[in-house]
Amino acid sequence: MGALLWVGLGGFLGANARYLLGGWVASRLGVAFPYGTYLINVTGSFILGFFLAFAQDRPWVAPPARLLFAVGFVGAYTTFSTFEYELIRLLQDGELLLGTVYLLGSVVSGGVAVTAGLALGSWI
Repeated sequence: MGALLWVGLGGFLGANARYLLGGWVASRLGVAFPYGTYLINVTGSFILGFFLAFAQDRPWVAPPARLLFAVGFVGAYTTFSTFEYELIRLLQDGELLLGTVYLLGSVVSGGVAVTAGLALGSWI
């Protein structure tokens, strides 16, 4: 139960950070291009990569802190960062084929899923 509370607290903070930053960026740059989402995806990817590399060899970074920050905060801030991290890990591990399948499969199937969701939502 403790793990769920740490993830939930981090998720609450990350989701609110995403909402506030996205709104702030949109109010300054407009909504013709999704600048807020773009900024959130890139900064989330950097934050997750930095934190996981930092925490990897530092046992004093307690598991609850990892859950709060990496899973909860960054996970709610953007799931794109998790996708990017997993892709890079596959490539670093020499899994070029799996990395390529993951990259192309995620982008294509994600696009198909959004299209299907839009079609179903408009139809119903």
